[in-house]
Amino acid sequence: MGNSLQPKGHVVSPVRERRASSTRYDWRVVDIPASVSRADARAMLTEHAEFGAWELARSVIFVGGARRVWLRRRTMRVVRTDAA
Repeated sequence: MGNSLQPKGHVVSPVRERRASSTRYDWRVVDIPASVSRADARAMLTEHAEFGAWELARSVIFVGGARRVWLRRRTMRVVRTDAA
């Protein structure tokens, strides 16, 4: 396991496509299986927040103990200022 952000069994979906109403944020959905401890899940989400500028938008705990987390980060709109 080379990437410290993804513990074993952890699934990160690709960034969702942008819609007109949500152009201010990039979204990422993270599925955390029940086999991942609460402390490991917290550490993984903390790393996403510190190093990827993601913030927690929503979380759901399913009956079997699996968790789904929606992370978002603000999209930076950069306007070119030179005359090129």
